[in-house]
Amino acid sequence: MRSKVLIAFAMVFIVLTSFALTGLSQDDQRHSGLYGAGGRDDDGNIVVEGEGPDRSDKFSFIRIRYGRPTEPGDIIGDPPGLTWSHDYPDGGIHFSKILSEVSKLRVTLDTPEYIFRLDDPNIFKYPFAYLCEVGFMTLSDSEIAGLREYLLRGGFIIVDDFRRPMQMQNFLYYLKRALPEYEMKELDLSHPVFNCFFSIKSLDIKPPYDRGKPQFFGVEDKHGRLMMVINYNNDVSDFWQWASNNAFYPIEDTNEGFKFGVNYAFYALTH
Repeated sequence: MRSKVLIAFAMVFIVLTSFALTGLSQDDQRHSGLYGAGGRDDDGNIVVEGEGPDRSDKFSFIRIRYGRPTEPGDIIGDPPGLTWSHDYPDGGIHFSKILSEVSKLRVTLDTPEYIFRLDDPNIFKYPFAYLCEVGFMTLSDSEIAGLREYLLRGGFIIVDDFRRPMQMQNFLYYLKRALPEYEMKELDLSHPVFNCFFSIKSLDIKPPYDRGKPQFFGVEDKHGRLMMVINYNNDVSDFWQWASNNAFYPIEDTNEGFKFGVNYAFYALTH
């Protein structure tokens, strides 16, 4: 019953949140559309960044990019791909498929996620975003302003796939510039994000690689809404990426990775 209620709430909130985020000025719209200069995925397909056909009528997983513009010859995906693109596109495709199967959400399926700059006004149509390898992140002033606006207007970001104190320091530099009045805090198992769909039993989990103990942090707005969940010393999307017939990780670990992702999505859509 609890899951059915949450699903019903999510169906309402995905419409309301998308609507609340879409107020664009004429000045904003000058910066919309497609961009990128011909980076390619692992299969050699050209990856175009920005928004194509409008997908805001469904739950649509999106990815945030940062740094220099894409250049011809760049790889979009796992190393040696650009850092913001790791686990693209399989991580997002597999996660969206699982979310569709465990709920009644209308989900964009079987297609790579859109990739947005934080200063692209079309990002406000999509209230759930993924951001990775923030230890290497660089943001312009307009992107920092976009990050702040996206979060305060109701957006939710998964920050994933980074480790070591120096990488955390780089992330916190940009976070404090965007949200100087808010503090990052560590989350424990009692937080609703870990209990809003699946009941997560433990945060003492095995990461995809042995590079430190995983920790979960968050940033809440003045109303206590979690705007961002931060997977430190962890890479949840790696579990999503390798969930296939040739699974790279044990099925139990992969399932736990999907549970975290589904909970993040339902928390975002119901808060």
